[in-house]
Amino acid sequence: MKSDALQLVVVGSIGLDDIATPFGRREAVLGGSATYACAAAALFTRPGLVGAAGHDFPKEYLAFYEQRGFDLEGFQRLGVPTFRWAGEYGEDMNNRRTLRTELNALGAFRPRLPALYRRAPFLFLGNLQPRVQLEVLAQMRAPRFVAVDTMDLWIRTARAELEEVWKRADLVLLNDTEARLYSGERDLLCAIRRILDRGPRYVVIKKGEHGAIWGSRRRIGLMPAYPVERTCDPTGAGDAFAGGLMGTIAMRGRTDVASLRYGLEQGAVAASFCVEAFGPERLGRVTPAEQRARWERFCRMWQTSWKRSAR
Repeated sequence: MKSDALQLVVVGSIGLDDIATPFGRREAVLGGSATYACAAAALFTRPGLVGAAGHDFPKEYLAFYEQRGFDLEGFQRLGVPTFRWAGEYGEDMNNRRTLRTELNALGAFRPRLPALYRRAPFLFLGNLQPRVQLEVLAQMRAPRFVAVDTMDLWIRTARAELEEVWKRADLVLLNDTEARLYSGERDLLCAIRRILDRGPRYVVIKKGEHGAIWGSRRRIGLMPAYPVERTCDPTGAGDAFAGGLMGTIAMRGRTDVASLRYGLEQGAVAASFCVEAFGPERLGRVTPAEQRARWERFCRMWQTSWKRSAR
């Protein structure tokens, strides 16, 4: 799949997940940060996917990418098995236990960006080794806006490289546990300031069903989660949140605070679709019209709640 112009590049993992939740079990579900982020971003723009799968990657999953409109020039198929992850969620869905991790193709992955991708103005780096994220940044020409995700493992084992990535990032995403781990601060506002000191313009701290806290050097804000009736599988929700955010920013072409807030709203809505089924199944069926309708409900819900609390 080729295009004359590409606004957003997404770099991340591609995997096959074995997932157990209170609502059932599924094996070899399509997963990975690149999958979820691109599925959400595709509601707003055509994302270029950079990631590696193995020789055992099912044809129907590649067809899913094509049907959702991903640009696949950056997709690699390696001669080893696909990255595998197995996890189990507890009753409250906030805690999960990793049962098995097999890096396979992810361990051998070395990103190679096509010329079209190198010129893209917007870049999302999913949760990968900071060394790999730096390899991607070295291939980009002059991106206007770079968002980066991470995890506690890299904070513990590759802190110096992680900070090099953050110096070149405009937006850093991480969860509350990771923010506290990195900063040594219990208060999340203090943690945001510590991370901003490393160079990014914005920090977004994800808090799952409790939404997110975002901050810049001048402003701090809250973004609630969209409430769903039943959370079936929270896997990938954070990546869908980031993908919705970056897809929106790429579509609008603006990176000011108002655009960030709008992107956070759309990301929260995309994440709410994601958790309603196993893997990206539900997210992959969402249309732009459905996304917009839920976003409008989200805005009304939020505004009504705010007005009532102000009385």
